[in-house]
Amino acid sequence: MDYLQIMAILLNLSIFCFVIELIRRNRLKERYSLIWLGASLCMIVFSLRTVLHTVAKWVGIAYPPSFLFLAALLFITVLLLHFSIIISGLMEQNKLLAQEIGILKNRLTAMEKHPSCPR
Repeated sequence: MDYLQIMAILLNLSIFCFVIELIRRNRLKERYSLIWLGASLCMIVFSLRTVLHTVAKWVGIAYPPSFLFLAALLFITVLLLHFSIIISGLMEQNKLLAQEIGILKNRLTAMEKHPSCPR
């Protein structure tokens, strides 16, 4: 192992440990951390030069470091898709909550105008 390979492994291990620490401190939910943990584990494995060269050859990539760019692109695509799904759900929840608040405000206004009328 050369110096660059050791530094890559240490960097990816530190990212993995950082994500674990964020989960432990409740700063990152477990369901969102799976993508980050999976990506850091893949990068730890791909930090080993023999694994990187073997996988790049299987995929048909002549220059193995360019496989890392493909992996990063796939990771970003999965991450964006995951967050788009979450944002879509949150937008729907937000719309429903706004509608419920409007209904409650309408009822409250009606009750203030006619306090003796049961609702």
